[in-house]
Amino acid sequence: MIDRIEYQDYVTKTQPKSPMVRTLFAAFIVGGLICCIGEAIGDIIKVIFKEMSDKDVATWESCVMIFLGSFFTALGLYDKLGHYAGGGSIIPITGFANSVVSPAMEYNREGVFFGICAKMFVIAGPIIVFGVVASFLVGFIGYFVV
Repeated sequence: MIDRIEYQDYVTKTQPKSPMVRTLFAAFIVGGLICCIGEAIGDIIKVIFKEMSDKDVATWESCVMIFLGSFFTALGLYDKLGHYAGGGSIIPITGFANSVVSPAMEYNREGVFFGICAKMFVIAGPIIVFGVVASFLVGFIGYFVV
């Protein structure tokens, strides 16, 4: 029987090494490219609709990015991108779209109500709840403190 220190040494020597530099680089590049694509879409919308306000451009830009994230998730491409890029693919708005569409697709076989509708926000639901609560608390504190 080996003791704890020997076992820890064995685990350290035999475990696969994480390609941390490659993973961080891929996350940085892919996340940056997704954001650059979003900015390009916003610029294209500004050129096509010259009279549109910046707020409306940002709204349409978000809608297009959510659609693209959902579309590429439905094609199975966003999961491959996420496998390669890790955190770089989940931070932008397209990652949020992926977190809503993926469970909906997975539970599609259980029907519209008990499958798609019930499971759609399994991943994104807690994020929405905590985001709303945190924004309320920050706004409440900012209103009374500042």
